Amino acid sequence: MEQPVITFAMALAFCAVHFFVGHLEWLARTPRSKWLSFAGGVAVGYVFLHILPELGSHSVTFERATGLPAMMAESLVNTLALAGLVLFYGLERALSRSREDRGEEQADGRPREPVFWLHVGASALLVALISYLLNHREDQTALGLGLYFGAMTLHFVTADFGTRTEHPEAYDSKARWVLVMATLVGWLLGLLFVLPQIVIACLFAFVAGGVVLLVLKEELPAERRSFFLPFFGGAAIYAGLVLAEIASINS
Repeated sequence: MEQPVITFAMALAFCAVHFFVGHLEWLARTPRSKWLSFAGGVAVGYVFLHILPELGSHSVTFERATGLPAMMAESLVNTLALAGLVLFYGLERALSRSREDRGEEQADGRPREPVFWLHVGASALLVALISYLLNHREDQTALGLGLYFGAMTLHFVTADFGTRTEHPEAYDSKARWVLVMATLVGWLLGLLFVLPQIVIACLFAFVAGGVVLLVLKEELPAERRSFFLPFFGGAAIYAGLVLAEIASINS
């Protein structure tokens, strides 16, 4: 099967998560669902075993494309990742402040809709970049693509579930359609346009920062009492798959 067909099927699976996450109401409980803890473990495994190493490889791309010293190129890539993290931290903080202010006025304690839609817009950008990278990842092996897809699918489950919690009506009526369209547009752009490697390196670094922040915020909750063993299991299984991929490449 040709890779565009495979990546399109993966993009459709992302769309299904965005569209049907509202039906996963069994995840909304305290203590946190064991499945969300498992997803958090996979996401953290992805951060340490894929994102951080790939940032290093993209710094080499920066170095070759710009002629900068290796340390400067690495610092620029890390700065882009930091920018992605700071942007999404700022949006999460704005949501939190809006929720606190609204809670003083109304019992629901939800953030104001303009702040919610700003968050959805930034999430749509991140979703589009992740979908674009389905066709332009550093690791193009079948297992590498499968690991990326699995980790991002579980990440979308937790991230979308958290977003929907803020404004269920707005999410179900419009926001999920925005995320679905962002997914398809990102995949289509990845199919039609091959950006220079340095631009792809910039996009990946920015996505990496956003994913790291969302992992720390949504998938390692303090107030919802997550489960350690499912979290450990997710991280361990993902690490085992990555090590198996590396062993198969080197054999």
